[in-house]
Amino acid sequence: MQNIAVNKDKKVIPYLDTIAFLAIISIFFGYIGIKMGISNMFSTIMATAYQLLIDTVLYIMAIAVLAGAFGKLATEFGVVKLLNKVFLPLMRPLYNLPGVASLGIITTYLSDNPAIISLAKDEEYISYFEEYETPCLCNLGTAFGMGLIVTTFMIGLGYFKEAIVGNAGAIVGSIVSVRIMAYRTRKAMGIDKDYIEKNKKDKDLSDDLIEKSEGSFFERFLTAFLEGGKLGVDIGLSIIPGVLVICTIIMILTFGPSDPSLGYQGLAFEGVELLPKIGELISPLSKLLFGFERPEAIAFPITALGAVGAALSLIPNFLKNGIIGSNEIAVFTAMGMCWSGFLSTHVAMLDALGHRKLISKAIISHTIGGIVAGVSAHYILILINIL
Repeated sequence: MQNIAVNKDKKVIPYLDTIAFLAIISIFFGYIGIKMGISNMFSTIMATAYQLLIDTVLYIMAIAVLAGAFGKLATEFGVVKLLNKVFLPLMRPLYNLPGVASLGIITTYLSDNPAIISLAKDEEYISYFEEYETPCLCNLGTAFGMGLIVTTFMIGLGYFKEAIVGNAGAIVGSIVSVRIMAYRTRKAMGIDKDYIEKNKKDKDLSDDLIEKSEGSFFERFLTAFLEGGKLGVDIGLSIIPGVLVICTIIMILTFGPSDPSLGYQGLAFEGVELLPKIGELISPLSKLLFGFERPEAIAFPITALGAVGAALSLIPNFLKNGIIGSNEIAVFTAMGMCWSGFLSTHVAMLDALGHRKLISKAIISHTIGGIVAGVSAHYILILINIL
């Protein structure tokens, strides 16, 4: 019996991928099945995926439709080019991206991560970017996703200063995330500095004309609005597989029984609480980096990896039990805004951008960026309190 199959340049062990896949699947479902029960496990998986489809995917699609309409209008009436001129002095030095990338920041801050994909699908908008810069839009948009919601939530709790500090920390984290992603993307594509200098686009400085479509102002407005909205529908459909699969896994690994006294009931968003337990093991490090006084606080950033909305629901109970204070609010704002559930959206977003092979690089880059955001918020707040 032949044990090694030869494939021209390299030797491959037959069925190695199959064995690895079966081992991972067996461990994953075996662990969850033992904890929850087989019947409850499958019931929870189906119920969670259904709730995500109804409550999350359709919500994101609505955001994508509105963002797509706004982005198309902004392109049609020259707002994109104006922003490119106005914000170029900041975007290039900070992010090394065209000034129009600022529109992605504004759009995602007011809505959610995938809103930037609607812009990236616009041919005129994306023409401002080099090929290696396009994947960076995923990290840039995610770093500001749901920013307005997170910020207003914290301010509503009476932590205005901490929310602003958290926004500053998120900006620092976004710069780190985008810069690392750009470096790794250039390296993966084999692009060096000489190539960048020779092929650098000068649209940011030389394009002073605003192209107009034929028709009256109202006709152009209506056409752009409808075309942009249609593009948003396409984006909403394209993200369904990534959101349902990835986010379902994250939810099951993050949350526990809906009612601990009753145990597992097979309801949506129940889980085995594995991620929070892992967080407790690194509590000494989290105290040094983020200033967390209680190990339970690590549950917020870990939950924010999957869904920042769910993470926000932890805060009132944390405050009631004295687990967190003003420092944690600042750090939560920074990390919640910078990460904003990126594990559940990054895959679908990069897939929509046509750069599926860069998923691991984007996730690692953004993980580092989120950590830097939290550390920055912690020490910025310390500095402000000292002054």
